Amino acid sequence: MSQKMKIVAAKEAIKSVKNNMNLGLGTGSTVDEFLKLLSFEIKNGLNIFGVVTSEKTRLISEDLGIPLTSLKNVKSLDLTVDGADEIDPSLSLIKGGGGALLREKIIAYNSKKLIIIADKTKLVSKLGDFTLPIEVSPYEHEVTSLKIMDKLEEIGYGGSIKLRFNGVNPFITDGGNFIYDLSIGLIGEPYIIEQLLNSIPGVFENGLFINLTNKVIIGEDNQAQVIEK
Repeated sequence: MSQKMKIVAAKEAIKSVKNNMNLGLGTGSTVDEFLKLLSFEIKNGLNIFGVVTSEKTRLISEDLGIPLTSLKNVKSLDLTVDGADEIDPSLSLIKGGGGALLREKIIAYNSKKLIIIADKTKLVSKLGDFTLPIEVSPYEHEVTSLKIMDKLEEIGYGGSIKLRFNGVNPFITDGGNFIYDLSIGLIGEPYIIEQLLNSIPGVFENGLFINLTNKVIIGEDNQAQVIEK
């Protein structure tokens, strides 16, 4: 996605931000453009509080002068703006390529509205070309990964699973957990897969975001395509 397309999507998303909102602030390069625009609006008198989905977003927000709070303080969010790795026609998502899926899902679940900003390459007819991230406890994680594959094979999904690395060491999420990336081909029943994965002890969350998205904004060269549920 070109920088221009990211800015186009971010400009469309900022139109949904109103004074005195509590905002969930997502993670990723497209959201970074939204944060820059949000900072500009705040300097011009917009009053909002943000709740971040990652330490990376926290650092950027603090640098831009965006006032931050916590879910504990505000209880729920008016709106969250975030990115996605894949988006299907029902606006179900695969997220977590950057590793923030657990915090992103907590924030999305506690938001009245979720807007996803992305480029058209993220639109797919079925989820599953992009690997599905699964956040797991480091404790006996190898056995958790085996159990994930066993349970999926029981319902007809075969494939592979790999521990994500950052150089020579396992990738560590902001919550101190590991991520496994799952490849099982196209996912015909994302809701069933989401529920199955989250039923396995050791799995904290997975990157399937089902029935959470209200609007998708696709950045194009000169305009934004808006898809609403």
